[in-house]
Amino acid sequence: MKTLDKFPISGQVDPGFEPVRAAFEKDFAKFGEVGAALHVTLDGKPVVDLWGGAANTSTMRPWRADTLVNVWSSTKGWLALAMHILAERGLLDFEAPVAHYWPEFAQHGKNTVLVRHILTHTSGLPAPSMKVPDEAVYEWTTMVHALEQSELFWEPGTKCGYHAATFGWLNGEVLRRITGQSVGQFLRSQVSGPLNADAFVGLSEQEQARTAETVPPPWFGEWLFDKLLALGGREGGMAFNNPPRPSAAANTRRWQEAEIPSSNGHASARGLARMYEPLALGGKVGEVRLLSAANVERARKEQIFQKDIVIGLPQKRSLGFMLSSGVNDPLPPTGLGHPGKGGSFGFADPAQRLAFGYVMNKMIIGLDTRAADLCRSVYACLKP
Repeated sequence: MKTLDKFPISGQVDPGFEPVRAAFEKDFAKFGEVGAALHVTLDGKPVVDLWGGAANTSTMRPWRADTLVNVWSSTKGWLALAMHILAERGLLDFEAPVAHYWPEFAQHGKNTVLVRHILTHTSGLPAPSMKVPDEAVYEWTTMVHALEQSELFWEPGTKCGYHAATFGWLNGEVLRRITGQSVGQFLRSQVSGPLNADAFVGLSEQEQARTAETVPPPWFGEWLFDKLLALGGREGGMAFNNPPRPSAAANTRRWQEAEIPSSNGHASARGLARMYEPLALGGKVGEVRLLSAANVERARKEQIFQKDIVIGLPQKRSLGFMLSSGVNDPLPPTGLGHPGKGGSFGFADPAQRLAFGYVMNKMIIGLDTRAADLCRSVYACLKP
């Protein structure tokens, strides 16, 4: 779909970053991009701010600078930041058992699961161990009770397996027990609100009106993805499908209003980059300090680097964030962040004092180099 014929690229780039604009425009021709936006800051100042294409395929509503879109697992980075803020305030100990904050979780031998395990995808709970109803994805209490009743898939800390959905409920329930707030409430009051970041977990009706339609991948793409995961055994099959989170669900009001903090964050490119600015700038953005410089260093410190038994690829992770494994990922060597299913990507690079946010509505499963290409184009423009 040649959306740029009707809605050309808007925004601006600083002198020297013109190749980034060319790379962004190239994605529309190379990948059939429908609508997308890219925002990059250096030292807290925008150097790239671009958007273009259509926010939906029915009425061809143009993409705006403040268009929101579901960013899927890019949301995990926001929850990780929230957990580091709790630790900064002395409210959370990464070495403490999860059950210290959430006593009911200790059932069936889970008293040995530590907070650092649920942040590094090593807890042994990539999914509930029993089948849960499909509708449970929208029901916080149902998922929390299911995880309390679950048995571990492996001994905590001995394996890494992507907690595709449970990352949100496990960490989110610890946050809720400590603060009395849901993840969405905490982010608005303590993180995105103070930062003036256009980023939400749980959308109001007003915010839904400026949200882009998600354009799911062809049905066979998701089918093949599920089949490949199942080859990895019970863990892979259940991590993404117990409960299922189909791409088309992102276009429903129920999905947008729910709080599923592993998967249903909504942001503009500006908002996604803004959420990473504290990590890019030593913990402080303007007058808002969320972390100390020392705790930014703790957030980026490598915790694990091994093959992930759910996705079948080597993964390098800090406490809640993905690090560059050097194996076909878009992260720079000094960056920390998180990609989202289908293409979105946000990260910080403290070494360069850089924050990056890329969002789009056309999902691609496999062979998607959009974020990586844009990231390379940005770094090629940086002064040595």
